[in-house]
Amino acid sequence: MITTNNLSLQFGKRTLFKNVNLKFTPGNCYGVIGANGAGKSTLLRILSGEIEPTKGTVEITPGERIAVLKQDHYAFDQYEVLRTVIMGHKRLVEVMDEKNKLYAKADFSEEDGIKVSELEAEFAELNGWEAEADAAKLLMGLGIEEEKHTHPMAELTPKEKVRVLLAQALFGNPDILLLDEPTNHLDIESINWLEDFLTNLNSIVIVVSHDRHFLNQVCTYICDVDFGGISLYAGNYDFWYQSSQLALQMAKDANRKKEEKIKELKEFIARFAANAAKSKQATSRKKMLDKINLEDIKPSSRRYPYIAFTPEREIGDQLLTVENLNKTVDGESVLKNVSFTLKKGDKVAFVGPNTTGKTMLFKILMGEEKADSGTFAWGITTSQGYMPADNAAFFDGVKMNLVDWLRQYSPDPDETFVRGFLGRMLFSGEESQKAAGVLSGGERVRCMLSRLMLMGGNVLLLDEPTNHLDLESITALNTGLINFKGALLFASHDHEFVQTIANRIIDITPDGVVDRLSTYDDFLANETVRTQLAEKYGKNKNVR
Repeated sequence: MITTNNLSLQFGKRTLFKNVNLKFTPGNCYGVIGANGAGKSTLLRILSGEIEPTKGTVEITPGERIAVLKQDHYAFDQYEVLRTVIMGHKRLVEVMDEKNKLYAKADFSEEDGIKVSELEAEFAELNGWEAEADAAKLLMGLGIEEEKHTHPMAELTPKEKVRVLLAQALFGNPDILLLDEPTNHLDIESINWLEDFLTNLNSIVIVVSHDRHFLNQVCTYICDVDFGGISLYAGNYDFWYQSSQLALQMAKDANRKKEEKIKELKEFIARFAANAAKSKQATSRKKMLDKINLEDIKPSSRRYPYIAFTPEREIGDQLLTVENLNKTVDGESVLKNVSFTLKKGDKVAFVGPNTTGKTMLFKILMGEEKADSGTFAWGITTSQGYMPADNAAFFDGVKMNLVDWLRQYSPDPDETFVRGFLGRMLFSGEESQKAAGVLSGGERVRCMLSRLMLMGGNVLLLDEPTNHLDLESITALNTGLINFKGALLFASHDHEFVQTIANRIIDITPDGVVDRLSTYDDFLANETVRTQLAEKYGKNKNVR
């Protein structure tokens, strides 16, 4: 168990949180949420002992082992992959090294024999004999092929290193597990595996994540860093978000009878509690929700940008035809026989591990690259709005302020109009005078979304649009694209984003495309069945 007593943290004159009293108990997963800079990652660093709070204490049950997801991707370059994972259990590694050192002694004494016997007993107690097999299982679950398990970490790609460090944190079923953005650089299969692993782990799990689907799947509590404090709420992210929005509406609506809102909130809690009975944490979560009082729920102070895409002209029936596109990059085929027709009302998500292929397809459709062979044709009523995954060309070295930067793309050059538009995207006051070249990743994406809204396209092409965005901006973008009346082509690894927006799924495979008119969850279920049949009968699961 972890208990915080009057925990406070202050940097100079700025107080992140004050007098925080929390209790984290085994068998629960706590999702830490809050605006950028609120102190989410800092809270994890305090709990791990990496930094000291300004005031207060953190108490941990004696003897409990803490594991932390490391962020330094180069710290283990000298070690083999399997060894790096096992190093997540410090005491086990100490025992292994000590007994191996004793066995290697030329003058092995009786005293050494007694010590080795003690170490062997502890080694067995720590499941040392299963260590390599357990580490390999974790690596396979996270998508690291067996042939790489004996390679030095230095030979792995940055994305592979992230997965190995995640396996290191999970190794040996720690009593307390602290994870900061664990789904970064994971594909959908690895995320699903991690969700199942954490759900079945009877430990204290505290996780910072911008992945709403992940938070909904694994969390039994939401730990909200807001109002200069930290509050715990029973339930997952969706429950926290919807109930906090209702509470905010109650707080703002002073002229209407509060009894109506209270009744609405009570009904919502009751519905959610009933639905929770179907979740993996069924009984415990429902019991927690049954105990919720209205006064426990506070409106959030988060600021959400206003994102809405309005096409300048109505779209026709003939939108886009793609026939047998092929493209090779650096000797590798990234697009092969890609064919599809975009229809009115389509919101198409491009999914799967072929990131280069998806990006190249968008660039070809926007005229930035040429296909090796094949054709495509846009309908005469279409106007395209494109948001690339790499936006460096729009910002690097740019010295103009945001008002002047956005004015380039605005049909109305009036400064009042541009400032108002920036204000809706959370660049108000002095923020609008920032130089475009010094913006953070999230600020750049908000600027690109502003540019896209001003373009008024009736077909949008978005390549990983949620990258670098916080939860509030992702939620706002999600809503804006659900309400968009045009056609949409987008690539994203955000499960919730794809599930709630797309009505059609396309996976670009080495042999062509898998194209389904379905939701993402239905597509995944279908592909799982196809994979199982392929493995059983030796058939190609990628047949269109």
